[in-house]
Amino acid sequence: MTNDTPSNSDRLNPPQREAVRYIDGPLLVLAGAGSGKTRVITRKIAWLIQECGISARNIAAVTFTNKAAREMKARVGKLLDGKQSRGLQISTFHTLGLNIIKRELATLGYKPRFSIYDSVDSLALIKELMRRDLGDDKGAVEQVRWCISRWKNDFITPEQALEQVVPDDPVTLVAARLYEEYTRHLKAYNAFDFDDLIMLPVLLFEQHPEVLERWRNTVRYLLVDEYQDTNATQYRLVKLLTGIRGALTVVGDDDQSIYAWRGANPENLARLQEDFPSLRVIKLEQNYRSMARILKAANQLISNNPHLFEKRLWSELGYGDPLRVIQA
Repeated sequence: MTNDTPSNSDRLNPPQREAVRYIDGPLLVLAGAGSGKTRVITRKIAWLIQECGISARNIAAVTFTNKAAREMKARVGKLLDGKQSRGLQISTFHTLGLNIIKRELATLGYKPRFSIYDSVDSLALIKELMRRDLGDDKGAVEQVRWCISRWKNDFITPEQALEQVVPDDPVTLVAARLYEEYTRHLKAYNAFDFDDLIMLPVLLFEQHPEVLERWRNTVRYLLVDEYQDTNATQYRLVKLLTGIRGALTVVGDDDQSIYAWRGANPENLARLQEDFPSLRVIKLEQNYRSMARILKAANQLISNNPHLFEKRLWSELGYGDPLRVIQA
């Protein structure tokens, strides 16, 4: 084991150290760019295991990309030995959802040899179902698939989609009508698509409280990275798994939300305060990546954007060279 352990606190600044050690309720870590958020998450995982006595198999950490999950695993591996980290779940949201589905196939009504439809498979099925309405219009097929995917990300069921659809939008109307049929065909084929990997666990938990309770006992502490990029369904999954226990740390920055096109909603950061009244907020504002001059410019530019939380990045790396604007 290296000497890079949670107790080696000289490598953490005071807000980072506070975020690592706070376990008295739900926590939101507002982490500006370059402020060491991955260090905080990985140190907190080690702290929970080494100092709080929580078994690694009862901790789950989720992020948005396989690359980020691999990096997090590698960093945690430097803090813990193999025995301490055995059973630790570090994955993407979709991998977490898939693991839940695999263990609850019978309750969900699926058979063991299931299929996961990628975008090509989904397009092929939608094209087959909508031929009678819109023919072979490739653009319309893509739009219908996008509508269904967006509804799933917003946790809108087929019934709700039909109620909300605007009658004078023919493609969206077709999409709403096909949504329920598409869902039935997937089930008949013992398959689910990528968006179902989040939506099905949420539906499962809401319809089967005993299953939810079992998973809450499995995931006793949940950490979420890049929380500003969660969509409505992912937020619902986090809220369900956490429950009233509030054993949750989320790390995010509303100024870095980049996935609005796929349903991400940075206002989920604000919803945390509504759903978890005892939420603690800790700001990481010291930047370890840039010099003061460029941070000053960035702060001025960002100040023009609407904010959920105020923060100002600063640095001890010096002031830096004058900025240059290069036109391409």
